Amino acid sequence: MRQKILFFLYLAILILPNILLCYTESITPWGKVALVMLPLGIYWRIMSISRKVNKTYLWMFPILFLGAFNIVIGYLFGKGVVAVDMWLNLATTSVGEASEMLTQIYPAVIAVCIIYLPTLTYAIWRRKKEPFLSTIFLRLQRRVSYVIMGISLPILMIAMQSDRYAFLDDMFPVNVCYNFKLAVGREIASMRYTETSKDFKFDITASDTLPEVIVMVIGETSRAHNWQICGYERPTNPELSKMPDVVVYRDCMSQSNTTHKSVPIILSQASAEDFDTLLYSKGIIQAYNEAGFSTVFLSNEPRNHSFNDHLGEEAKQILFLRDSLSGDPKDTLLLPIFERHLKESPKRTLIVVHTYGSHSTYDERYDRSQAYFQPDDIVKATKEYRDVLVNAYDNTIRLTDHLLASFIRQLQASGRPAALLYISDHGEDIFDDDRNIYLHASPSPSYWQLHVPLIAWTSKEYTAAYPERVQAIHKNRRLAVQNDCIFHTLLTLGGIQTKYAKPELSIASPQFKEKTQRKYLTDHNKPVTFDRCFMQQDFDAMKEHGIRTH
Repeated sequence: MRQKILFFLYLAILILPNILLCYTESITPWGKVALVMLPLGIYWRIMSISRKVNKTYLWMFPILFLGAFNIVIGYLFGKGVVAVDMWLNLATTSVGEASEMLTQIYPAVIAVCIIYLPTLTYAIWRRKKEPFLSTIFLRLQRRVSYVIMGISLPILMIAMQSDRYAFLDDMFPVNVCYNFKLAVGREIASMRYTETSKDFKFDITASDTLPEVIVMVIGETSRAHNWQICGYERPTNPELSKMPDVVVYRDCMSQSNTTHKSVPIILSQASAEDFDTLLYSKGIIQAYNEAGFSTVFLSNEPRNHSFNDHLGEEAKQILFLRDSLSGDPKDTLLLPIFERHLKESPKRTLIVVHTYGSHSTYDERYDRSQAYFQPDDIVKATKEYRDVLVNAYDNTIRLTDHLLASFIRQLQASGRPAALLYISDHGEDIFDDDRNIYLHASPSPSYWQLHVPLIAWTSKEYTAAYPERVQAIHKNRRLAVQNDCIFHTLLTLGGIQTKYAKPELSIASPQFKEKTQRKYLTDHNKPVTFDRCFMQQDFDAMKEHGIRTH
């Protein structure tokens, strides 16, 4: 009798993730029935293969692992399955970042341990000592499995008639395995990037000749909602808000809620509409190299061998702070390094800075003396502690404000024609609405994850030399933009002429045209409009904050 009870208990644990997905996913009713019945029938058949139920259960460990992983993802984001980007995050996330993540999702990890570890431990312990299930019982269970699968197949056919249902997207664990396959393909493509792009040339025909400095600063996890100069009520930009030449773009959206896709969109000609062009072309740093500029890449991000690293490593001078510094270096350590490169590069120079910005855990991004908003000591990441989380997050914005203002002051002091752009790779959810979402890189994006700050600054010397560009920057500041404008804007700022330049995408060009239908790059690298990826809460928030919705 004990073995029969275990048989059905193990089946219940195997099918649990499918049942939970019925409550979290927006798929058709027929799709939900198929989501449970077809895998259940298959699991039922597999569990009835052997008379040793514990041994058979252990065979199912890969399915159990995927189920546990998916439950954690569901807890973290409220919906979705283990996506391609989530698999890639496992490969590109540092040990420190992974540790930070685990501290935020420990309730889900504990729940998964309670669900899975006791049965797995028991199965391992009893696998050689267990009594056999009877042949009669197993024969009956096989018949039951055939009936369940027989009923589920017509239901699946009905579900697939709807354009709201896709087998590879909506059938667990098939979707997770398919996403893993795609992730492996993308990782291989990243590793082969140097080879596939080696023959690419921008074929520069002209560029500026003045000893100017162009600076591109990439933020991390910084959402526009919490920037004072973007309309936030708290003083998170005490320094930038007092600088008259800073131009703020309040209606800027990222095309991805993940770093490993948004940064390549910023630093190359790739976009949501044509992301795969990244595989065979080089980035903005190489364009400046070909134009004769001195190029510098400074990063406080950990290396992860992604396209981010490849594009940064095109620079003639490269520094990853975490290569030589242990612990958790703060972004302010970039200031003296930036100043040194500025002084040592008297000719035309491009400096790209990749910060660690507002990455979780927020209260570790700044020194205690910089804790302006308090209390900010994060105990745990739950909605009950949202005020503390926001205080700590706002402190990270103030640190970024100080960093950017310091860069600008150093550029002013140099007396050279200079221009600076800042944009964050993506934003962050901090339990902002009834969905109770936290962090970023969720399978489906939110407004909070895509609305990012974009600022531009030019020195008086640069303005005098290139008034048309600066006038365009000011004129276009009220238009709706996306982060795919940065690559083309940087080409304009350096006066770089190439067949790959698109003035209509450059905010420093009088020819800039805003897109009425902005796009988001899905987990499967497909461009979709906001109405295909946002929920009503997102459109409500966009309307509240004056963001164009279409």
